[in-house]
Parts: sequence; structure tokens; C-alpha cells
Amino acid sequence: MTTTEIKTNGRTTTEATTVRPNPATPRLNFAKTAPKVFRAVIGLDAAAREGLDPALVELVQIRASHLNRCAYCLRMHTTDARKAGESEDRLHMVAVWQEADHFFTDRERSALALTDAVTRIGDAGVPDEVYARAAAHFDEEELAHLLALIFTINTWNRIALSTAKRAGTDER
Repeated sequence: MTTTEIKTNGRTTTEATTVRPNPATPRLNFAKTAPKVFRAVIGLDAAAREGLDPALVELVQIRASHLNRCAYCLRMHTTDARKAGESEDRLHMVAVWQEADHFFTDRERSALALTDAVTRIGDAGVPDEVYARAAAHFDEEELAHLLALIFTINTWNRIALSTAKRAGTDER
């Protein structure tokens, strides 16, 4: 973390800025070093996706990756979404989905709102209205899978960020 002093009207304030390290080489290879754990996350990921629309899965993974600033996962999931036929317009609008709501269905918007709340859970938890909105668009089983998908992409983001995975070096 770095701090910057800003002087305004004779008053000095300190602004903290988080600087993420960008190591020249990746850190440990998580898949090789903890293969049982890695396979367990893969299993959770596969189970979470069951019954969910593949396009929605990619939108959720892209949004969480934006919020977590995970370039590795963002690159991977935007590439997968393009291969699955997702439009460039929608991919560009995921980051600002609230302001570009006409690009997404009500169901997708409810999933993106839930993704925001769960990914940023430390800010305000998952507000009742966000949960209720998602519950109105997904049956209980789908909602459980959607939540598991959000948990999983947040886990993948944390693995990629903490092991310094580099965008564009997909190793799947």
C-alpha cells in the first residue's frame, strides 16, 4: 500500500492506494502443488454450472472477475463467452451493467446483482431485496447453483491473483 499526501486549502489529507504487485514470474503452481484441493474446486465448479445457462455462467464469471480485478480469469471467460457466441456489446457492458440494463434480461440482471452482492459481501452482506430479486427469477435449485457458481469464481479469482497467474496464459 502506498500513501499520497494531498494539500487542499491549507489542509493536508492522506490518501491510501493499494498497489497490486505484478511479479515477473508466476508464483507456485497451485494445481501441481495442491492437486486434491485443485480437483475439489474443479468439481465444485462443474457441479455449480449444472442446470444453468452457459451464457449466464460466463456473464457471472466475467462480472466477479471485474470486481476482483482478476485479469487472468477475465481474459479466460471473455474468450470463452466469445467462442460461445456472446456479442462484443454485451461483453463490454458487463462492467457497467446497472447503467446498461437494456443489454441484459431481467434474469441476467438479477444474477449480476447477486454476483455483485456476494462478491462484495464484506461491504453490506447480501441485501434482502437483491436476494429476493434473484429468487424471483431462479427456482431454489437454480439459485443454489447460481450461488455456488459465484462462490466458485471468487475462489478461482483468489487462486489466480494470489499465485500471480498472467492473463492470456490459460492452462486448462
